[in-house]
Amino acid sequence: MIATEQKKQIISNFARKAGDTGSTEVQIALIDARIKELNEHFKTHKKDFHSKTGLLRLV
Repeated sequence: MIATEQKKQIISNFARKAGDTGSTEVQIALIDARIKELNEHFKTHKKDFHSKTGLLRLV
């Protein structure tokens, strides 16, 4: 999972206005960060098929 502070940083970088968490830009940025985090996870946990299923749902 993405850390709360990292999530707040992403939202503040891509939000159109204060409190904007639902815009397309914010959602794509959050999904992109989660995908990058999962890719790092798979480098050490190659047989984690449950998380791979979750990754495919994100994509």
